[in-house]
Amino acid sequence: MDIKDLKALVKIITDTDITEFELENAEEKIVIKRGPDKEYVQFAAPVAQAAPAPAGSAAPAAAAVPVVADDKYETITSPIVGSFYRKPSPDADNFVKVGDVVEAGQTVCLVEAMKLFNEIEADFKCKIIEVFKEDAAPVEFGEPLFKVERL
Repeated sequence: MDIKDLKALVKIITDTDITEFELENAEEKIVIKRGPDKEYVQFAAPVAQAAPAPAGSAAPAAAAVPVVADDKYETITSPIVGSFYRKPSPDADNFVKVGDVVEAGQTVCLVEAMKLFNEIEADFKCKIIEVFKEDAAPVEFGEPLFKVERL
């Protein structure tokens, strides 16, 4: 393929919403990729609910995950191990703050794992009561990120 044909092919691809194009024949292979440097994957965050303790049992001395004692609140937890980010970029506003009402499916934060930014979404309409993590803090699988009140 000569340079004129290659330029025409690139123009056609950039004029569409195609993000990846691959052409291979016996003599050559052409791969054209475009789009953001960082890939985003959406996850619906699992919601952990506090289980009532059996009567007469003592709580463990050091729990790995804090349990919310009030049945009125639930938590949005991290579905993966990574770094917690409250905003999409360093100069942007936070996705949510305490007091915000969040719709089901709305992104509440990002968790970066192996250079992949995963959008964490609310499973249901809720109000943000507390944010447990600071921006850029490490998080573990199942670790609470937000205390929320279901609306």
